[in-house]
Amino acid sequence: MKKIIIIFLIILSSGCSSISNLIPPDQSLAVKVTETETFKELKALPKPRGMIPVSVYSFRDQTGQYKPQTNVSSFSTAVTQGATSILMQALSDSDWFLPVEREGLQNILTERKIIRAAMQSMNEEDKAHKKLPPLTTAKILLEGGIISYDSNIRTGGFGAEYFGISSSELYREDLISIYLRAIDVRTGQVLVSVSTSKKILSKELRAGFFRYVSFKRLAEAEAGYTTNEPMHICVKQTIEKAITELVQKGRKKGVWKAQASS
Repeated sequence: MKKIIIIFLIILSSGCSSISNLIPPDQSLAVKVTETETFKELKALPKPRGMIPVSVYSFRDQTGQYKPQTNVSSFSTAVTQGATSILMQALSDSDWFLPVEREGLQNILTERKIIRAAMQSMNEEDKAHKKLPPLTTAKILLEGGIISYDSNIRTGGFGAEYFGISSSELYREDLISIYLRAIDVRTGQVLVSVSTSKKILSKELRAGFFRYVSFKRLAEAEAGYTTNEPMHICVKQTIEKAITELVQKGRKKGVWKAQASS
């Protein structure tokens, strides 16, 4: 019996990268999202001659995909519905674009009405001093969205079993793709269009054994864990890569220019 337990522990430790993954996690504090390689590429772009005002009305999930679940009807979407917020953050971090708020434009207009109503009670001198400036206009309109989510584009695994002792590893690949285009507001011409994609990886590791230790007595144990890439992080990386490609492709076409190197 001791030999069997020792063999099981050896297979478990070799099949699983870390025994600590088998322990249920405790509560954790909120942390800042770590920088990815695509974010570093975005920040490594050369500085522009001047920041370009851009507007984004919507950058949404156009796939209509729901989370794949076996033998269960799911109404949870497979892709985050907050892609517009992710795109606005990435545009701001790029140092190339100056994003102006358009998704919540109605809220801005409502607040401006409230300010104007409050200014009516002021005297003429205060009104001139606190004049409400016009909204910032954008020369470039960014359109596009998440256009594809393909699940199970590749699956596989490996396993072995001997004398009631087993170990296995399974993996799955999904694929997400987005399109992003820059449009001249004055002419409606599509200046630059790019597309990017990213694989989403999932992995499951499992080990177990069963053995009759005596007459009518069966010993059985099983352990394992799974890892899945967070969807919003994958969308973030895909969008950051798209902005990097948008800037580089726009420079090659002469749509915008970087600062002259000294």
